[in-house]
Amino acid sequence: MTSTRDHGYARYKLDGCRCYTCGWAVAQYNDAREHAIRRGEWQPYVDATPVREHLLRLRDCSLGTRRVAAIAQVDRKRLFAVLNGRPERGAGPQERVRPALAAAVLRVEPTLDNLGAATPISSVGTHRRLTALVAAGWPQTYLAKRLGTSNGGFGNLLGRSQVIVRTARRVRALYDDLWLSDPREHGVGARSFSRARNHGASHQWAPPGAWDEDTIDDPWAFPDWTGRCGTTGGEYVHFRIGVPVCDACRAARREHRAAVKAPAA
Repeated sequence: MTSTRDHGYARYKLDGCRCYTCGWAVAQYNDAREHAIRRGEWQPYVDATPVREHLLRLRDCSLGTRRVAAIAQVDRKRLFAVLNGRPERGAGPQERVRPALAAAVLRVEPTLDNLGAATPISSVGTHRRLTALVAAGWPQTYLAKRLGTSNGGFGNLLGRSQVIVRTARRVRALYDDLWLSDPREHGVGARSFSRARNHGASHQWAPPGAWDEDTIDDPWAFPDWTGRCGTTGGEYVHFRIGVPVCDACRAARREHRAAVKAPAA
């Protein structure tokens, strides 16, 4: 039976092909191996435990082996072997894997782009994006229409502790489209604009500029209202711009006062 593999190292080893291409691939591999051995860098296998633990964490985040294999561009059977071994051969879970496989799997993270559309996730990032847009002057009725929902549905969305990935993606796309724009240049009247901003201010909702793109989904992150939040100078800026002092600035003030009193004590 003719092999369907591409010519190269695998076809030489597994199918016995001795053409020039396969022979050259094996010669290159052996040469690289010998040089790595002389330099003390030869590492054909690595411990499979971190890979197995990472796969289990991804499974807890609703990322199954099929999806992980597709993202990492590896054979799904190899992931099964790491997790469950090869029962048909009487072999337990693999103890070692190739470094390339380990690196590919460990790069996979349970991000919004990788998770399945119907997977439930924390609504923190969704809430922050929507409330930031309201604080910037976008009326909730406008945002609800853009999301394809009713005003009541928009309110329910703000009250949920979890949303599905499909909804989070829609909100992220809407936020990316609007956060740098002036609502009044998109048909939002002056009265609706002021009402939305006042509503956001009354609820102390942070505007888009207070959030960093890398931390807006982090439950432990805080909005940088002043550009100096979390420092001893942040509290003064809060008073100057008329924004209530945030938790980070309160904590910085307490730490500063404790540090001042410590030498006297």
